[in-house]
Amino acid sequence: MSDLLLEIKNVSLGYGEEIVLGGVDLCVRRGELTVVAGPSGCGKSTLLKAAVGLLAPVSGSVRLFGVDLAGISEDRLSGLRSRVGLLFQGGALINSMTVAENVALPLNQFSRLPENVIDTLVRMKLGQVGLEKAYAKTPPELSGGMRKRAALARSLALDPELLICDEPSAGLDPVTAAGLDQLLLDLRSALNMTLLVVTHELGSIDAIADRVVVIDNGGLIFDGPLAQARRSDIPAVRDFFTRQPPRAEDRGKSMLERFLKTTGEVAS
Repeated sequence: MSDLLLEIKNVSLGYGEEIVLGGVDLCVRRGELTVVAGPSGCGKSTLLKAAVGLLAPVSGSVRLFGVDLAGISEDRLSGLRSRVGLLFQGGALINSMTVAENVALPLNQFSRLPENVIDTLVRMKLGQVGLEKAYAKTPPELSGGMRKRAALARSLALDPELLICDEPSAGLDPVTAAGLDQLLLDLRSALNMTLLVVTHELGSIDAIADRVVVIDNGGLIFDGPLAQARRSDIPAVRDFFTRQPPRAEDRGKSMLERFLKTTGEVAS
């Protein structure tokens, strides 16, 4: 079994004619907790979409669990996705369903387990995130932090090999955000999970990151341990960690220039 769960190689991503990211290389190895950081709107969530086959690269390749996502069947892609837990930025819970029914959704979709076994697993997952008493509640009855934990329980339903979290602490107060950070660390330790977490929250990065990948100006500008990121002399990385506004003279190549370089074309 390979330790390389996700390999993004020389990937450019965009929507229509707009290039959002260019020439990105990223590998996620088993057991790591990797944080993808950077300012809002830099393309972090776009990168996650490509990682699970929701967005096809303009160029380059994405391999998930050793399988190139280009051109594979929907059934094969669905099977790969069942090995990935996704915690969406807004939680993406269905308000008309109970918390238990939300957590059961992946089990009903990807397994043929009997109803009583699914119910037992749902209660177990809710217990792992401290929401045993929320079993019969609906998402509108929960606080913001509880909704995030319920969504986390759903993402854990199939015991994923890789857990991907998009801005898990977004919209939470500092105390609740810190509690969620600690929960991610506890789950990683208890379940031996690999995590890829997107965030721009410095407190969360300091609390959970083994390794930091920084995206800015349309590309990946840093990849290394948290301590090294904190000491980096790369202007955009330094500005991010010291909360300084960007300086125009420190901005790198434009996204279009980066994309043209990766495709071998020359800008006119």
